Amino acid sequence: MKFAKSSLLLAAISGVSFSAFADVEVYGKANITAQSSDEGEGSFTELKSNESRFGIKGGEKINDGLEVIYQFEFKVDVSDADSKGDEDNITARNQFIGLKGSYGMLTAGRDYSALRKSQGKIDQFNDLEGDLKNVFRGEVRTGNALHYTSNSINGFNAYATYVVEDNVEGDNSYSAALTYGDSRLKESKFYAAIAGDYEMEGHDIIRASVATKVAGIKLGAMYQTQERLIDKVDADGFLVSAAYDINQFTLKAQYQTLDSDDGLDKSGYSIGADYHLNKNTRLFTFYTDYDYALKNDASYLALGLEYKF
Repeated sequence: MKFAKSSLLLAAISGVSFSAFADVEVYGKANITAQSSDEGEGSFTELKSNESRFGIKGGEKINDGLEVIYQFEFKVDVSDADSKGDEDNITARNQFIGLKGSYGMLTAGRDYSALRKSQGKIDQFNDLEGDLKNVFRGEVRTGNALHYTSNSINGFNAYATYVVEDNVEGDNSYSAALTYGDSRLKESKFYAAIAGDYEMEGHDIIRASVATKVAGIKLGAMYQTQERLIDKVDADGFLVSAAYDINQFTLKAQYQTLDSDDGLDKSGYSIGADYHLNKNTRLFTFYTDYDYALKNDASYLALGLEYKF
């Protein structure tokens, strides 16, 4: 069954690639680590696929001011942890269709929330064990939603997400963000963002982010306050990160903490290094350590390879 599903998907991609009516881009990345993991009961070794993915995206120009766009992206478990083949290792990521014009871009489907998009490139260990989602809430990819992205106006961009009720007992959820500057710090000296979630996956969240470059070192900081709606438990915390390029190497470090009214405090740090073989390929290593107030601590030491296409 897994083979049949994969074959059908590849056949569909092949068919689209030959379309004469729309621009199509096939893209993706494979990221896998061999790591020693300790989650409180002793260490063990594992191969882990870190949000490896492939997808197609593109669009078609309708007139001078309007374009229809689409994206269909899938997560792939490169490590194939399910050796018995009982579960499909291909799952949905960002998938939507929409319109793009002078007003900005409006899409319907499955995508990151506005707050998630506002983090830019501050998280130096995104998709790895040190990902900020392991301490902060708000890293949401939601379906049943309308997503809006404005065009840039004097360096400012606005984002909005509206999640529909889906049923008579459901609640609407909202996410909004305002950003300034280039998140990659290539076209501006600094990046800043303010964002908020309302009833998004059971939480209200406010997040402020800022990044800049000093003496060649990329510095990032984030402050977040969040409330769990079911029991009105508040928590707040911060993150700081740094990255420095030396020839083909990138040295990285990150620290994050969250203090919660219910005593479930969390903190963690990561250090790592990337070695760029070329523009699309890198070898990397990292060590991540988490300290949890009321459960077992965890640590991870990994060596990995990533290829983007």
